[in-house]
Amino acid sequence: MPPTGEEIKAVLSLVEERSVNKFTGVDASKYIGLPSETGRGKGSRTFRRWCKEGGIPYAAWALLCYKAGFGVIWEADEQKGEN
Repeated sequence: MPPTGEEIKAVLSLVEERSVNKFTGVDASKYIGLPSETGRGKGSRTFRRWCKEGGIPYAAWALLCYKAGFGVIWEADEQKGEN
């Protein structure tokens, strides 16, 4: 089951807590490889939709979780056979 928008926002907050600088939707979009819109703090349309509705692809979720300090979650999933 993909994470909800609230879960995505919670992980984004954890990333920001670990960062020296503010980590915005624009930063998250760039980090996971999405094109971002102009303007600091706006994020890409796709990332904003994920934060509102959920539905983030697993690869993008795994990268955000890694950035938040959860480690390499895709290896843990492979070990469980949930690939």
